[in-house]
Order: sequence, then C-alpha cells, then structure tokens
Amino acid sequence: MIPRPPLAPPGVLIEEALACDAAFFAPKEDYVALAGALKADGFEMCVDVCGVDYLEYFDRAVPEGVVPTRFEVVAIFLSLSRRQRVRVRVQAGNDAPRVDTLFHVYPGTEAPERETFDLFGILFDGHPDLTRILMPEDWEGHPLRKDYGVGHVPIQFKEAPGPR
Repeated sequence: MIPRPPLAPPGVLIEEALACDAAFFAPKEDYVALAGALKADGFEMCVDVCGVDYLEYFDRAVPEGVVPTRFEVVAIFLSLSRRQRVRVRVQAGNDAPRVDTLFHVYPGTEAPERETFDLFGILFDGHPDLTRILMPEDWEGHPLRKDYGVGHVPIQFKEAPGPR
C-alpha cells in the first residue's frame, strides 16, 4: 500500500485494493482536493472516470465511516514514474447524483465525465461541456442505470437466406 499523499485532506480513507496499490474513499467535498494532491504526489494521469449504480446493493463492503449511496464515481490515477495505480471512490448520491468535475486538475477527464453523465445521469459540477456524448441529444433517460427499461428495437431482414 502506498502512503497517503502529503496534501491529502483529512477524512479520506485508504484501503488495500485489487489491481491497484490503494483505494481511496473520499468525501464529495474532498474529491477534487484529493485529485490535486495525487497530481502533486506524482500521479501524472487520470486514466478513467466512470460511474457505478448500486441500485439494490446498499449493503456492499465500504470502510467504516463511509455511507454508501446508490451512485458512486470511480476514478483511476496512474503514476508512470512510480509505477503505481490508485483508485478513488466517491459516493455521488441517490436521487440526484453529482460530484465536482476533475477537468480543471486533469483536463483528460472531459470525455469520461461526459460519458458517465450520458449513461448514468451523474452530474459533474463545473464541467465545461456536460452534454451527451454517446446517446442522441433527444434521448430520454440514462441507459446504464439499473432501473432503466431494456426495451427493444424491431429488426427487419431483407431476403435473408434460410436453411436449405
């Protein structure tokens, strides 16, 4: 496990993690400050930002002091020079999930945050262009939410060859 970055805000919990050197559980209000501390500590890249919908999994394992919510934002940070990878998990809320954008610390998060907004409906406060990126602008809902209807699109085949 890596040591806590020197500028990490108090209240950030650290756990050992699979496929990462550590997992940080940051309160929403400390999320951007923790990203800045990681950048100052040599984590040059934020390689991914994604959302998770725990619709019926509120009893999942989280460290003591973390109150689980339906939606969570997960960011992965990489230090090439130190050969380390860390994961930051933030509870985004239940009905109207939102966290602050990391765009001003790591500009490369612009597209992954838009994708998370588009597919999960998680808002990123301060994002420069929080618009749909995968779904059409007039699409209703967010397809990766667990309560989103599956639906179907009728498929019509023209002169499909049958068995002989």
